[in-house]
Amino acid sequence: MENNQQTITVQAQINELIDKVWTYWTSPEHITNWNFASDDWHSPNAKNDLQIGGKFSYTMASKDGCMAFDFNGIYTNIIPHQLIEYTIEGGRKVKLIFEQADNNTIVTEIFEPEDINSLELQKSGWQAILNNFKKYVESN
Repeated sequence: MENNQQTITVQAQINELIDKVWTYWTSPEHITNWNFASDDWHSPNAKNDLQIGGKFSYTMASKDGCMAFDFNGIYTNIIPHQLIEYTIEGGRKVKLIFEQADNNTIVTEIFEPEDINSLELQKSGWQAILNNFKKYVESN
């Protein structure tokens, strides 16, 4: 990420070891179970080619069928069990840091905001998805 670009940071401490957290973050069969911000949404499809230059696409949709969109990106840097960096459509950059802390894993997500929604709305939405991820990982 460029130093002059504003970023937003969200974080969660997950009561699981990093191997499980990494697997649940990167495997499509798990992504479809956590990649949404609220219970009235879901993620019916996920594709993930986890390699530098690889692409991902996650569908997020309202359960009532009124709204849906795809979240797409290309991986730019991967250090297994430590770091994922990618660029999403529109050129915004995202960095994920995975850190083992005793029997917990801290996931930190740093992203460049878009210009349509307020910074607070973007932060709360990304944090809600991360919180949903934490809940899913810890309950399975």
